[in-house]
Formats: sequence, C-alpha cells, structure tokens
Amino acid sequence: MKLRSIISGILVFTLLFALAAPAFAVAPGQAALAVSVGCGTRVKGFFSRLFEKNKALFLPVQYFLEVKKERVPNTMHKNAIHMLKSVQDTIGDSFIITTEDGKVIVIDGGFRFETDYFIQYLKAVTGQRKPKIDAWFLSHPHTDHVELFNEVAEHRTCQVTFDKVLLHYLPAELYASRGEEEGLQMVSEFDRISKAFPEKVQILNTGDVFNIGKAKITVLYTADPSFINVNEHSVIFRMDLGDKSVMFTGDAEVEAGNKTVAQWADSGLLKCDICKMAHHGQNGVDKNFYEAVAPEICLWPTPSWVWDNVNGNLKTLEVRGWIDALGVKENYISKDGSQVLYLD
Repeated sequence: MKLRSIISGILVFTLLFALAAPAFAVAPGQAALAVSVGCGTRVKGFFSRLFEKNKALFLPVQYFLEVKKERVPNTMHKNAIHMLKSVQDTIGDSFIITTEDGKVIVIDGGFRFETDYFIQYLKAVTGQRKPKIDAWFLSHPHTDHVELFNEVAEHRTCQVTFDKVLLHYLPAELYASRGEEEGLQMVSEFDRISKAFPEKVQILNTGDVFNIGKAKITVLYTADPSFINVNEHSVIFRMDLGDKSVMFTGDAEVEAGNKTVAQWADSGLLKCDICKMAHHGQNGVDKNFYEAVAPEICLWPTPSWVWDNVNGNLKTLEVRGWIDALGVKENYISKDGSQVLYLD
C-alpha cells in the first residue's frame, strides 16, 4: 500500500506539473529580460526544459482526463460522425466515423501536436486499448490535415493500427517545381513513411465507388494538376451511411468545387443531408456548390477566430450568410468542442 501511495503521489505531481509548466516557459524574445531577472529565470528555464523533455509522459494522462471530462461516447457498432476539436483552437480537420458493422474510418486528423488528444479520443470512441482504423482518408497534403497521420504512421503504431490509407497526392516534383514548400514537405514525408506499408496505400480516382463496411464511398473529385493552389487538390467524396449522406470536401476552393458541380450536376450525387464545410468554412467552394448539396446539417471544422472573422480578412461571415439562406437546420462547429452526430 505504501508503494502504491508513493507511485500515486508521483503521478499526481507529474500531472500537476504538466498542467502548470507551460507558464514557466521563456520565449526567445525574452532573452534580455531573462538576463536581468537572474536566478529566478534560470530556475524557470530549468523547469521549462524539464517540461519539454517529459511532455510525452504526461500528455496522454492530460488528454485521457480531458476526454473523460468531455464524456466522449463509445459509438462502435453505431453509425456516427465525431468531429474533433483543435486542442489549440486552430485550423485543421479531424473526423472519426464509426459504422453499425464495427468499422472505423478517419478523415485527416490535424496537426502533429494534436496526436495525443486524437489517440485518447479514439480509444474512448472504440473502447479499444489499441484502436484499429479500417480506412484513413487524407484529403490533401497540408500540415493541418495530414501531419497527425504521418506522426501515427511513423511513431505511434504501437498505440494505433490502420488497415488502409486512401489519398490522391500529386508527385512531390510538381510541388517542388511550383515552390509549394508545404505540399512538397508533406508529400515527401508520406512517400518516405509509406515505404514501410505500400500494401496499405490506396490511390483514389474520380468516379471510384466502394464500400468500407456499411459505408458507401463515391469519389467525386481528385487533384487536378492544372490547378495551382494545393487546397484545390483536395479529394471530394460522398459517404452514404445509415440514413444519411455526407459530403466531405477537404479544403477545396472555387475551381475544384465548380469542376465537381459541372461533372456531377445531373447525377443526383451532389445532394446530401450533411456537408463538411470546405476550407474551414471560409474561402472554400463557391455558393453554387452548397446550393447543389443543399444540406440540412453543416459540419464546421472551424476555430473561434475563423468563425468570428477576428482579423477581418476571411470570408466566414459571408459563407455563414449563404448557409443561413439555404435554410440549414443545424450547424456543428469545432470551436464549441468535439461534436458527435448520429446518422440513424
């Protein structure tokens, strides 16, 4: 009992320190101030370095408690979409989908620094100590969408496994020739990491139709190399699951949206019950795309500063006006925390 108490005390101290330590950090710009403050600052600097060194030990505990507090439901064997919040109120897409026949689908994931929250959330959703993802979609090679996958695939397979990763990246050389540093970095990183699992990589193409358990996937658009903007290389696909149809759009902007509408206008496939707002709900596809989808529910992977257009340079308020005019019944917004939507 004494040993247990000691171990418990150490764990509690570590957790409290984890929560408090960021306040001790000294930013690079404060170097001159640090010299003048003297010994006290050196002590804080020591704790800051200790915090950084041991972050990997206590972040899982921090996010385990956070997920418990959020009462994340186990939705295995239920048709449900989870839209995960950003742990730092920033941009990014992170979706976990469960199906009635026990499949788990992930779309994007977010930044690398959100991995521990994602894993703890996934454990809660699946009820598994080591969750298995049946299919992981990557919309396009931007860090706020796919960095987390790269982290899991390279460093966290002892915590999470995946059967298949589905994407349509253009060659790294194309991004290099256009000076697209972020796209080049993410594609090059994926090319390197995926050498360890080539059999799990599935390249998506426009017109593909397939099932992941009870979820039916119809690919409506994949990267057009003539479009310069990497956001325009986002995969757009429809998912039919349970009683609902869902349109996933990545960060698609006007050109990708218009091409999709032109190609599928008469197919009946554009109309969906639910629409994932393109490019975090601002400067994405044009109004005509949302009119074609005519959703009843919108999913906004949107931080508070984008939702409110804090800096005044975004199109969020205009897009919100479009959605209101369409008579959308419900909006789920990641700024309000992780969201769960049942599809039955």
